[in-house]
Amino acid sequence: MLASLYNTSHLLEAGLDEAGRGCLAGEVFAAAVIFPPDYENDELNDSKQLTDRRRRKLRPIIERDALAWAVASVSPEEIDRINILNASILAMHRALDALSVRPQFLIVDGNRFKAYQDLPHQTIVKGDGKFLSIAAASILAKTYRDDRMHELHEQYPFYDWIHNAGYPTLRHRQGILSHGLTPHHRLTFGGLGEPTLPFAEEEEPR
Repeated sequence: MLASLYNTSHLLEAGLDEAGRGCLAGEVFAAAVIFPPDYENDELNDSKQLTDRRRRKLRPIIERDALAWAVASVSPEEIDRINILNASILAMHRALDALSVRPQFLIVDGNRFKAYQDLPHQTIVKGDGKFLSIAAASILAKTYRDDRMHELHEQYPFYDWIHNAGYPTLRHRQGILSHGLTPHHRLTFGGLGEPTLPFAEEEEPR
């Protein structure tokens, strides 16, 4: 079972994680989750270890049980301007801004973070598989980002975003070669191969 708290002083602790760093298109999302200090849930785990069905089942449970939770995003334009690492951290800061309860300590999945206000923090490699609040944040960030990519798929069906969520799959790359880039692609990402490809023209949904 994942641990409920990292800090040993029982400070009110928020877990943070992001989704969509390695994508070629779409926003990067982040979530912050604060659980009660004694919270337990045997079903929570790193979102990457769960099926979409399990993530969808757990999302309302997380939202119900958390003392506070929030999800935020950073646009592709901002990602191109400040780079994906800074954008991921900015998305986490925005999620913290949106919390209805102020945490006293932050735990962050990964090994990079920038201090948020005056709050102490700790980065934890693979933290989404170690602590409940980070695992919950990973599930919220992933599912809300998937929802967004499903919305965009309705406007731009050529890239198979409903299945690949903007990651560089073969069908996504074939869509780029056939239809060009969209305003939702990250132009500075080397994985696009040809950053000078023309934007796809706006079309009426079919």
